[in-house]
Amino acid sequence: MNTFAPLAPGALGMVLVGSSVTVSRSLVHAPLFATQAVRYAAAALLLLAFARAARVPILRPRGREWLWLAGIAATGLVLFNVAVVRGVAHAEPAVIAVAVASAPVLLGVLGPLLEGRRPSRRILVAAVVVVAGAVLVEGAGRTDAAGVAWAALALACEAAFTLLAVPVLRRHGPWGVSVHAVWLGAVMLAVLMLTAERPADLLALGPARWAAAGYLAVMVTAVAFLLWYRTVAAVGAGRAGLLTGVAPLAAAAIGALSGGGMPGPPVWLGLVVVVAGLAVGLRAPRGGTARTGPPRALEGARPGGSQSADADAPVQQPSVQQLDALLLPHRQPPQARSGLPRRRGPAGPAAGGRTPGP
Repeated sequence: MNTFAPLAPGALGMVLVGSSVTVSRSLVHAPLFATQAVRYAAAALLLLAFARAARVPILRPRGREWLWLAGIAATGLVLFNVAVVRGVAHAEPAVIAVAVASAPVLLGVLGPLLEGRRPSRRILVAAVVVVAGAVLVEGAGRTDAAGVAWAALALACEAAFTLLAVPVLRRHGPWGVSVHAVWLGAVMLAVLMLTAERPADLLALGPARWAAAGYLAVMVTAVAFLLWYRTVAAVGAGRAGLLTGVAPLAAAAIGALSGGGMPGPPVWLGLVVVVAGLAVGLRAPRGGTARTGPPRALEGARPGGSQSADADAPVQQPSVQQLDALLLPHRQPPQARSGLPRRRGPAGPAAGGRTPGP
């Protein structure tokens, strides 16, 4: 079995997150809370439509699950955006980007602990290498004490977006976690919009800004969230966390292709370092095959698993073939798509963050 197959959705999700850097530039002067509220509300409706097409039931959260899901929304969707916007007023963008790029180290330590496992020394070493490469890609910048504080908050929110999902992925799966986190985030942002901004300002957005918001809603939120949480459920937060190093590489590459100029030598060196770190951390361990199923804390969330009649049982997730037929249609042979209605997706490799990105 290809041990890298479960990592592909997460890597693609991080490419989409990296693409948001270029797209978001057109929204710099747009009302923050109002634009993000519309983005996440649209993404929630789209996710519900995806789930219905894939015949995945979305369970109602119960008890403490509300706290975990609200935590994902508050940190990964709301506070992260606030930290980035407020942070760049006190620090150069590279400072915030470098802080967020340090997430693999936090995920490598805290992720396995939440999943009931010991952190892997190999993954921790790889995380440090990936972070070093990301720093080379993003560069450094000037900041003040407030900028450092906002950067630290952005880092914490980036890690929380993944870590807070670990306890609820077993019962809700990638679909349920994505749907609930996104609609909760939309509600929180709508409240902030009503208290800090004027909803009428949305009427002043031109076609280019609405197109950018639409791309963020569809590709960077709905699709990227599903892809990311699918990988977290399959390989664990620690190993999946290494893939966050793909985002700055994608941002640099897309920025160059969109007219930002060719990257300098430090960026190319950083690319090599990140790839080396990913190769170390994602390869199968010696003397055995890498575990491709979910960690112990996520057992029962395997795609295609049986569903109990109990309301507390994990959601019966669609098979890998069904998920790929919906999200990655070009990678499946015709017979793998026979169980689902034909859907025409957008051009490119995706058709499951946050942000955790913005």
